Amino acid sequence: MAIKNNLLGGLATLSLLVGINAYSANAVAVELLNSSYDIGRELFSNLNLEFEKQWNTQHPQNTLTVKQSHGGSSKQALSILQGLRADIVTYNQVSDVQILHDRGNLIPANWQQRLPNNSSPYYSTMAFLVRKNNPKHIHNWDDLSRHDVKLVFPNPKTSGNGRYTYLAAWGAFEQQYPQVPEKVGQQMLRLLQNVVVFDTGGRGATTSFIERGLGDVLISFESEVNNIRKQYGEDNYQVIVPPMNILAEFPVTWVDKNIQKNGTESAAKAYLDYLYSPAAQQMIASFNYRVFDKDVMESQQGRFPATRLFRLEEQFGNWSQVMKTHFNTGGIFDQILAEGRK
Repeated sequence: MAIKNNLLGGLATLSLLVGINAYSANAVAVELLNSSYDIGRELFSNLNLEFEKQWNTQHPQNTLTVKQSHGGSSKQALSILQGLRADIVTYNQVSDVQILHDRGNLIPANWQQRLPNNSSPYYSTMAFLVRKNNPKHIHNWDDLSRHDVKLVFPNPKTSGNGRYTYLAAWGAFEQQYPQVPEKVGQQMLRLLQNVVVFDTGGRGATTSFIERGLGDVLISFESEVNNIRKQYGEDNYQVIVPPMNILAEFPVTWVDKNIQKNGTESAAKAYLDYLYSPAAQQMIASFNYRVFDKDVMESQQGRFPATRLFRLEEQFGNWSQVMKTHFNTGGIFDQILAEGRK
């Protein structure tokens, strides 16, 4: 009897081990790499944790980990073109996604039609962070062109953040001086002459303003300056959202060629769908980004000051035209900087 019981016990243990090994053989760890803009670190750290929990509950045999690559969005896009096998991109400018099609054929031409709101799950605008009590009395874009004001914002050559700042100022001046184009040029010249440092990305600009103490005004996304104020002391800084401003889209897409190579298509698409969910929209709004979920925005009304937003396409044409006219080598941005050095 003892021999029989031992035999049965051994067979049960063997059966259990076979079952565990079979489960392990079927289990596949999934890893996503999200290539993102410089100042999105904290937001995506939180979003990733929640998505991982959701995915792992629904797919216990395919445990998921989301990793991040951050930097100036243009530099991030260049890294993908040079071989970084990111599965998804979450950028702050359409042109940095479009280049993945134009120069790498990594995504299709219609990538903006694959997800709602032109594949932009949230948006923002530009804001000014000034020091305690706003000593220079900064309220609008005109104030930034005064001779007594020093500015910090990222380089438009390397940062979508910087390009939006430049275009927001240009568009505001155009609407303020619609019949006087030379005045627009003068204001932009003065504004750019007031920049004390052009960092490569938004986080570098934050470091220059906060830790190095450079400048009177940091210009960045509304989300970033509010998060900075919360982190470094709400009594030490003040946030100004100018009355005329630009709508800044935050486009996302999966990178078709990479997800095919990495075998991550299902997870990559699910991740981007998650960004549109009410739970994700609520979290995104808590990081001071504006979202398209009307219920979430109604619940967060006090967080976002009223401002008149214009679309880039209305003021400047498409991103391709903007890049060629303003930011390519020898473009208007370079011309203004050269004029300022004379």
